[in-house]
Amino acid sequence: MKRIPPSERIREEVEQFFREGITGNSEESITGMLLRLGAQRLVQEALEQEVTDFLGRGYYEHHGQETAFRGHRNGYEPGKMPTAEGAIPVYIPQTRRTPEPFHSTLLPFLRQNTEALNRLVLEMYARGLSTRDIEDTFRDPKTQECLLSRTAVSQLTDDLWEEYETFIERDLSGFNALYLFVDAIYEPLRRAGLREGILCVWAILQDGRKVLIHVVLGATESYAVCLDLFRDLIRRGLPMPLSVTSDGAPGLLRAIEEAFPQSLRIRCWAHKMRNVLEKVPQSAREEVKAHLQTVRDAPTPEAGVQAAADVLERFGEEYPSAMRSFSLDLGASLAHLRLPIAHRKYVRTTNLIERSFVEERRRTKIIPYFTTEKSCLKLVFATLWRASERWQRVRITELEQKQLDVLASDLGLRPGPEGGPGKKTEQYREKSSPAA
Repeated sequence: MKRIPPSERIREEVEQFFREGITGNSEESITGMLLRLGAQRLVQEALEQEVTDFLGRGYYEHHGQETAFRGHRNGYEPGKMPTAEGAIPVYIPQTRRTPEPFHSTLLPFLRQNTEALNRLVLEMYARGLSTRDIEDTFRDPKTQECLLSRTAVSQLTDDLWEEYETFIERDLSGFNALYLFVDAIYEPLRRAGLREGILCVWAILQDGRKVLIHVVLGATESYAVCLDLFRDLIRRGLPMPLSVTSDGAPGLLRAIEEAFPQSLRIRCWAHKMRNVLEKVPQSAREEVKAHLQTVRDAPTPEAGVQAAADVLERFGEEYPSAMRSFSLDLGASLAHLRLPIAHRKYVRTTNLIERSFVEERRRTKIIPYFTTEKSCLKLVFATLWRASERWQRVRITELEQKQLDVLASDLGLRPGPEGGPGKKTEQYREKSSPAA
C-alpha cells in the first residue's frame, strides 16, 4: 500500500474543515484554525516540493536507472515551525542513497524569519496570491536567492483556488436557513476596466448561527444571474428560508420571488432609507428620517401600515420624489414586522455583510484592479470567510421558535394545524401595498 504524503493528510483536514467547521470541544477560533491549517499545509507542500526538486521526480515517480543514482525518499522526521498562531507540526522529508545529503534550505530560513511566513499568509489573503509577491517573500535578503521554486508557488496558488471551489460546491442540506440575505460588492477587473459584481449570500440558521453560504462572480444583479445563483443553492440542498432580505435591484427581486415563492421577501431598510433621504433637502432629512424610523420600528404589521400612510400623507406634496421611492415595494419594506420583535433588527437590513465589505475594501484600496477573476474571488472569499467567524449568534427563545413555526405554517412552508397547506401571504401583501 502506498503511503499518503503528510500534505495529503493536511489537505483532507482542510477539506473537512470547510465541510464541517470546528467540531468537538476545540476552543480554537475559526480564523485561528484556518490560518494554522493554511500555514501548515503551505510549509508541508513547499518542503515536499523542495525534495521533489532535489531528486528530480515526484512522489512514487520512477525514472529507470537514474532513480538509483539520484536516491530515494526515506520517510519523514517530525519537526515544528513557529508561526503567529503558535508552533505547528511539520514533517521534514528524508532521503537515502543520494550523491549528497538533502538539507532543506527553506525550513531554516522560515525558522529564523517567521515573519516571512506570516507575510506570505497575509499576502495570500490581502493581495490575491500574486506569484511575484510570494517569490519576493521567500527571497533570501543576503543572497537574493528565491527559496521557493516557481513550481511550488504555482502549486500553492492552485491549491487555494481549489479550496474556494470546494466551498462553492459544498452540500448545503445541513444549513437549515431561517433567514437568508443577499448583496453584492463591485470590484475593478482588468477586463475593459469595468467593475464586476460579486454576489454574496449568508444566512441565520435555525440554531441562531450566522454563516457565509456562497460567494460568486455576477457581473450584474440581473434576473438571469441571480436566478441561476438561487437555483444552484437549491440544487445543493439549501432548505427554503423563512425570509430573504435584499436591496431593490429589479432583477434580484424577481429572481427571489421565483426561486423562493413562499418566503417573505424583505427590502433592506438601510438601502431604502438612503434612497429616500437622498431625495430630501439636507435641512429636512433628520425630520423625515425620524418618521421613517417610526414605520420601520412599528410594533405590529398593522401599525406599520398606518404609520406608512401617515408619512405619505405628511410629506407627499412637499417631497413627492422621496415619497414615491418610499412607497415603492412598501409591502416588502414592512414584511420584517411579521417576525419576532427581537429578530427584526437582524433581518431588516443587509448591514452584516456591508460591514464585512468595509473590511474587504480596506484591503483592496491599494490595488488599482485585479488582474484575474480568480485573484478577485479568492480575496473577497477569504476576507468574508474570516469576517464571518466573528459574527455573533442570534438567541432564539422557545416562544420565538413557536412564533416562527406559526409564521412558517402561514406562509405554506410547513403544514398547517390540520395537516393541510398553510395560508398564503397575498392578502398581507395587498394590505401593505401603497394604495392601502
